[in-house]
Amino acid sequence: MKHFKILTSNKAKNLVQKREGETKFFEDVSFGNSKKSIENQLEKSSAKFVLFGISEDIGVRANFGKPGTKNAWNSVLKTLLNIQSNRFTKANQLLILGHFDFDKIDFKKSDDNIEKKLRKKVTIIDNEVTHLVHLIKKNGKIPIAIGGGHNNAYGMIKGCALGLKSKLNAINFDAHTDLRGLEGRHSGNGFSYVLEEGFLERYFVFGVHENYTSEYIYNRIENTKNIAYISFESIGVRKEISFKKALEKGQDFVSKQPFGVEVDCDAITHCPSSAMTPTGFDSTKARQFVFGLGNHSNATYLHICEAAPKLYPKKKGFNVGKMITALIVDFVTSKSE
Repeated sequence: MKHFKILTSNKAKNLVQKREGETKFFEDVSFGNSKKSIENQLEKSSAKFVLFGISEDIGVRANFGKPGTKNAWNSVLKTLLNIQSNRFTKANQLLILGHFDFDKIDFKKSDDNIEKKLRKKVTIIDNEVTHLVHLIKKNGKIPIAIGGGHNNAYGMIKGCALGLKSKLNAINFDAHTDLRGLEGRHSGNGFSYVLEEGFLERYFVFGVHENYTSEYIYNRIENTKNIAYISFESIGVRKEISFKKALEKGQDFVSKQPFGVEVDCDAITHCPSSAMTPTGFDSTKARQFVFGLGNHSNATYLHICEAAPKLYPKKKGFNVGKMITALIVDFVTSKSE
């Protein structure tokens, strides 16, 4: 994993603002060691969860989206390290390993074939994310990945499936299904590829926005027993089903075997992202989604993607770092004994 950068305690402390009488998250969490192999660190660590970042927007741009998802990790890290370490936040259960930095494989200038070139680069990202997640799961730990586009669902699912030596299920909090065609890798078809390659067994999409899903995808879902969805409109507009009942339905669909918890920030109202929405679920509903599913014993990873904190700098009142930090802590606490 030549594009992975270990986060050491010495590097992390530069982001922390200490206050007398307080214990910050930074002080009780574990960090990576640049002098040891990643596999050795995972073997020796007593942490239950391994957090890492994915700093890239190559997959989003390969899907004709707006850049900016590469900035989410740094925004989250600064916030997370500065929250309180107390009886609720469970800092001692977390190893913050570091992040992927794919700037060296990126293109600085666009041309007529830029999307095609970017899609080839996504396969490099796929391989490295898959390898790290495989190592994490092989060592009996729970991966939490932050940042990048939804193309990284591929590496999360494949890596966990390889580590567990079994197919995986997934439930996705998303305005879109990300079931686009096998046209070269990008942020809109990660689930299509892991389904095609046999790593994903059952897939449930929670909160699809009806106006932004094509008819051929609806037809595909209706003709496929292992894919299902509930739309945002059926929950939040027409009130055909409550949020709680919808969540139970989604959980029942995926929870008979290990499953991944996916959160696309495009689905959270006013969250700066490549496809920011003015209507949808708020961040509290996203937290309820993560906590409710994380509490299940078969929840095997958390993946939060598509946030782009610098894309809408004038979007005051929405702090991406604070929101995603809350989701991380919700997931950790949901699985704490």
